[in-house]
Amino acid sequence: MTTPIKLYRNPKSGHCHRVELMLAFLGLPYQTIDLDMANGAHKAPAYLRLSPFGLVPAIDDGGYTLSDSNAILVYLVQTYAKGTHWLPEDARDAAEVQRWLTVAADNVFSGPCAARLVKVFGTSHDHSAAVAKAHDLFKVMDAHLADREWLATDRITIADVTCYSYIAHAPEGGVDLAPYPNVSAWLKRIASQPGFVPMATSPIPELA
Repeated sequence: MTTPIKLYRNPKSGHCHRVELMLAFLGLPYQTIDLDMANGAHKAPAYLRLSPFGLVPAIDDGGYTLSDSNAILVYLVQTYAKGTHWLPEDARDAAEVQRWLTVAADNVFSGPCAARLVKVFGTSHDHSAAVAKAHDLFKVMDAHLADREWLATDRITIADVTCYSYIAHAPEGGVDLAPYPNVSAWLKRIASQPGFVPMATSPIPELA
């Protein structure tokens, strides 16, 4: 593979960062294209052909275009790392990965992601409700990670990648991670993986 995958993104978006993280972990060449979303670049006709709902991220892999961050993670692994630990083929392990993809789209989105959207982007989400949902999520995750290193299997998978960004940056949304030592240890394990890249313009907050 010689042609870089184009990643259309907002550099402060956790959805975009999870895709960049996967690209980096897989060692794939990629080019980031930052959209001027404040001026409607994500609603321009050319971009809507890549992402019909006008959302980031989207990729262009040699003419194949795809939006939705979780779908992109699956595509990247199935295309460039099929049969690896990133997306196991065993039925139970695959189901565990899928379960955490759903958690990322639901609990993570409505909890730490929504809380951060209020503080970083000034959206109208209910911040108190989002913070409460984040703590509910982290309590479950901290118990889950008490006797294991990774969310879905005994090795890192796309389940860990998809949940990482918004949880690592939860303090930017006013959510304290200090009460959750197992979650913090999990975040550090991900950040120590070969190829790890931090979210652009948004350094990782110090973890207890």
